Amino acid sequence: MASAQSGTLYRGREGMWSWVAHRISGMLIFLFLLVHVLDTALVRVSPEAYNEVIGHYKTIVFGLGEVGLVGAILFHALNGLRIILVDFWSQGTARQRGLFWGVVVLWVVLMLGFVPRHLMHMFGA
Repeated sequence: MASAQSGTLYRGREGMWSWVAHRISGMLIFLFLLVHVLDTALVRVSPEAYNEVIGHYKTIVFGLGEVGLVGAILFHALNGLRIILVDFWSQGTARQRGLFWGVVVLWVVLMLGFVPRHLMHMFGA
């Protein structure tokens, strides 16, 4: 008798999680860009309101949000390259699990290079 997962490719595996994370990171980047366009446009409407909004960006909460933004952009870019390889490389489908873990490892290494430097900048060290 076939299992409940027969006939599916990604159910609960790396491919499914990379698909979900790619969509989430893409939406987060889109939301950031939307807010960025709106707050930048605010300078034309009210420079005082613009300065107040920009002042909020210097807080710890927004500084940590920048870490999340860089993480989302970096993952989205690396996973996008993985998707290109899966789609256009003859062995991409067979090696998609390894490619996913390569994206994760490279993402962690690059974030380990970024986060300490960003936190030092945030806290003035």
